[in-house]
Amino acid sequence: MTRLIQSPWRAGLATGLAVLATALFALATWTGSAARAVVTGRTSEPLQYASPVELLFSADGARLYLLCQQSGEVRVLDGASYAPIKKIAVGKVPRGFSLSPDGGRLYVANSWDDTVSVIDTHTLEAVATWPVGAEPSSVVEDRAGKHLFVANRVSNDVAVLNPETGAEEKRLAVGRGASYITPSPDGSRLYVTHVYPNATPFRTAPQSEITVIDAARAEVVDRIPLRNIAHGFHIAFSSDGRLGVAAELHPKNLIPLAHLEHGGAFVDTLTLFGADVGNQPVEVPLDELERYASRPFGVAITSDKSRMYVTSEGSEIVTVIDVPRLLRYIRTHRGPFAEDLSASANYVVTRITVGHDPRGMAFTPDGRHLLVANRLEDTISVIDTRTDRLASTVPLEGPRQLSILRYGEQTFYTARQSFQGQIGCANCHIDSTFDGLNWDLEPDGFGRDIVDNRPIEDVKDTEPYKWNGGNPNLPTECGPRTEKYFWRAENYDDLTLTDLVVYIRSLPPRPNRWRLAGYELTPSQERGKAIFERAVDKFGNPIAEKNRCSYCHSGPKGTSQKSFEVGTKKATDNPGLLDTPQLTNIALTAPYLHDGSASTLEEIWTVFNPEDKHGRTNDLTKDELNDLIEYLRTR
Repeated sequence: MTRLIQSPWRAGLATGLAVLATALFALATWTGSAARAVVTGRTSEPLQYASPVELLFSADGARLYLLCQQSGEVRVLDGASYAPIKKIAVGKVPRGFSLSPDGGRLYVANSWDDTVSVIDTHTLEAVATWPVGAEPSSVVEDRAGKHLFVANRVSNDVAVLNPETGAEEKRLAVGRGASYITPSPDGSRLYVTHVYPNATPFRTAPQSEITVIDAARAEVVDRIPLRNIAHGFHIAFSSDGRLGVAAELHPKNLIPLAHLEHGGAFVDTLTLFGADVGNQPVEVPLDELERYASRPFGVAITSDKSRMYVTSEGSEIVTVIDVPRLLRYIRTHRGPFAEDLSASANYVVTRITVGHDPRGMAFTPDGRHLLVANRLEDTISVIDTRTDRLASTVPLEGPRQLSILRYGEQTFYTARQSFQGQIGCANCHIDSTFDGLNWDLEPDGFGRDIVDNRPIEDVKDTEPYKWNGGNPNLPTECGPRTEKYFWRAENYDDLTLTDLVVYIRSLPPRPNRWRLAGYELTPSQERGKAIFERAVDKFGNPIAEKNRCSYCHSGPKGTSQKSFEVGTKKATDNPGLLDTPQLTNIALTAPYLHDGSASTLEEIWTVFNPEDKHGRTNDLTKDELNDLIEYLRTR
């Protein structure tokens, strides 16, 4: 996999602001106001927020380290007063960090420049930057100090590095979207979760896994299956090592996405594993009727195993669970439990309201308080673990004013708009990307027009939207359609919808890992480009203009923004043409085609193009098709 030139994280936001005035003017006809910032007090200026995602204490509790995603830094705070000590710049979009066993180094996984930053905790200086795999999301050194493990979300592996030199020793194949690594209490094993589902046959339940690595041997030794789970996040262990808990999302994508009031589209669950629950993992829900825990992310267990805490990004809460009651419940009741909305009342003690988009958590060294990083509020919520109540809120240094982009992002991630607070935009667009699933959406008819979830990175100026091209612009896509068929609740006010649209239009594409540093093409990619642009087949016959790859997928984003019939419709599809999708980062977004029936790029032409309606490809050899795919990966 080749390295690339990076696009700055903020570049897309600046672009979004550049279109702000245009967006406001265009929307004024139906918002009734083009003076958004004046009306709400929010600013159109690009503000630099911290956006904390993870936090941890030094071993002696003297310092609190805070990983800030938007500002690209580690903030060091006093462990008792939370007063700021220092800011340390790291890479682009850092996503995870951890301390070395001796506490002398802090390792930071920088997901958008494919590096690990190494910080000396004595001098509080970054002393090294090491290249790793594609989109590193967490990093952990083993207890013996022999290996440094880095989970790479795009390359779907765990890189094993020498912790002294940063030299890569090997790669371990894990599940799709490897993201969060958690050591067992004794440090002998590492447990890896994944934010995207593994490949499964078309229209079958999603499957994920917890990949288990032997830390000393640096080898994968087990894979705990997570059936019906598409997205896994943090894991926590009890101090005795007998109970492991993973936060996850369980989608209901095989049934029509209709009637949230009849059960919703997702179940927010935990998977329990380990000696306390026997040989098989047990999935339990966090939701209850009229109270949902949208998108569980972080998990923490008290040292005495009496309480468990779970952050829920969309619901902006921390769920408190009585662990003995939870274990007693699953031992005395017959499962499955996941979709039973009466189950959580047996073990959920309370739900504590915190800030916008709560992510990582950390106990104070004495265990009396639990700290929560609120990513979209730039605050830390401090929970008193003796009373299970919010004790205080610590604001971070930075702007207190809310920008239009920030409010749009808060709207994107919250579940407040939907019926009973069940889902938000980020349920299907994980971290503002995609989910790797296909859905049966109600507007097209039950069991009709199964649709692949398209990514929303760099989506601006690619209208119309929907696979049938039925939505002419983002205000329609995100407004009436979403409110009617997804939220089943109150509509956005016009100005909130404006901010949401501006945020979505601001989203930049993730770095493309298949491009060379100077954007030149490899020989294989050059051959693929020639095939993509060709007007004559291998036998000298002209290819009709509308059947050339470069005709439908024209323009800088690889879409003509027109609809075509390409021979891929199924018996369950309604009549009509299909919108041409953009090609931005197409290598990352399997499955493919309008319904997600092609599991790989190759299948688009080897399985689903027998009549050459989706480009002239049946004259290509396997090597030539591979060249075409290599070129498409650079888009």
